[in-house]
Amino acid sequence: MDTEDEQESERDIVASLGSLVDPSRRALYEFVSQQVEPAGRDEAAAAAGLSRNLAAYHLDRMVEDGLLEVSFARRTGRTGPGAGRPAKLYRRASREFNISLPPRDYELAAHIFADAVESEPSGRAWAALRESAQAFGSEVAAEVDRRAAGRSEARRVRVLEEVLAERGYEPFHDKDGVIRLRNCPFDRLAEAHRQTVCGMNLALLEEAAASPNGTLRAVLDPQPGLCCVALVRNDERAKGRRATRN
Repeated sequence: MDTEDEQESERDIVASLGSLVDPSRRALYEFVSQQVEPAGRDEAAAAAGLSRNLAAYHLDRMVEDGLLEVSFARRTGRTGPGAGRPAKLYRRASREFNISLPPRDYELAAHIFADAVESEPSGRAWAALRESAQAFGSEVAAEVDRRAAGRSEARRVRVLEEVLAERGYEPFHDKDGVIRLRNCPFDRLAEAHRQTVCGMNLALLEEAAASPNGTLRAVLDPQPGLCCVALVRNDERAKGRRATRN
């Protein structure tokens, strides 16, 4: 990409992100981004406190700006004649927006580091990376402990979700109660260095989720469109405690 193309790309990014300055549009974007499934106009409008027509206008403008993507589906599940028209649904665009003034290239540095770890034959570099990730995860756990202030384990789990959200993971509960992570903060790097990055992420989140009660444990459980790590209830420990009481 030449300088002129780079400047044009940066202008496009600034224009796209600039549309989120509007508070109504930002509220709609945040609502859509938080949904596991694509959201319809009615539910988005209700969440943002807007009329359906105004919400539709803002949603479609964000599609034009590349912030959202559109799909169509019948929400009732009915098919065939009489099933009605498919609803227009919105989800956050897979496109990634990055802008730095002046230009920086931290992603290139991350790729170089990952290449170095993967090319080191003894495994010492990977061991050092894992140790560093665990140390950072321990710092996250300590922050959670401070903010939970000795309250219940349920409160600690909620605080952990808040802290992970602040770090870009976007946690949510699936239908089975597993805490999934809608966003991987290292997604672009993971595309080229999946084993290294996912292993690093697992080591980090293992320590972050650690608690004296052992309520949660981090596991590798890749799902389409989600982070490779999930936080599951430590049922084996729970079963063990029930067996001891019985």
